[in-house]
Amino acid sequence: MFYGSFSLWLLLALPGLLLGLWAQMKVKRAFGKYSKVRNTRGLTGAQVARLILDHYGLRHVSIEETQGMLTDHYDPRAKVLRLSPAVGRAPTIAAVGVAAHEAGHALQDADGYAPLKLRSAIVPAVQFGSWLGPLIIMAGFFLMALTGAADLGYTVAWFGLILFALTAVFAIITLPVEFNASARAKKELVALGILSSQEMKGVNETLNAAALTYVAAAIAAIGQVLYYVFLLSGRRR
Repeated sequence: MFYGSFSLWLLLALPGLLLGLWAQMKVKRAFGKYSKVRNTRGLTGAQVARLILDHYGLRHVSIEETQGMLTDHYDPRAKVLRLSPAVGRAPTIAAVGVAAHEAGHALQDADGYAPLKLRSAIVPAVQFGSWLGPLIIMAGFFLMALTGAADLGYTVAWFGLILFALTAVFAIITLPVEFNASARAKKELVALGILSSQEMKGVNETLNAAALTYVAAAIAAIGQVLYYVFLLSGRRR
């Protein structure tokens, strides 16, 4: 039984996890490489983000510094773009690319971009389901092992799985959000004359590597959900 479950996990969940590790390595390599290349205009990531935001009249969106490495993000609730020191303070190609990507999320917010609105709306439910869902699934498995409680356990486990499946829904919705933000970033960096076509090669390499991490996360999340689905289906038979 254990061997069969473990083999199923290897088949469904492990590929996404391995792809995620590989994608993270690509991101670190690309960011590290182009963090050493200064852009010709000498603009920092924070300055570029400000240029893009102001160009679209988003002066109300503030830019703050956040600690950590590649912890950059846009908060649609607070209307704040938070950049790590390696991005906000650095006049490098990598920093400009990442900052422009995050500014792209602010542009999405201003445009009412539907996938971003949907992703933001389900965040509380996803946070709830990501940790509680597996616990409920395990409780369901425990009940299924008790005499006379199999049907109840099966129902409980499926309820937990539905909660946990929100993580996969979130990962899938994240794909168009991130791809679109990168597309907006690349467009604005060229349209505003911030980077040359030669410098854009570094931005493309960095943002494309980052995009792969979101693909990996979606594959891993879907695989994990399918793993539980097959386990429950097998228990029912």
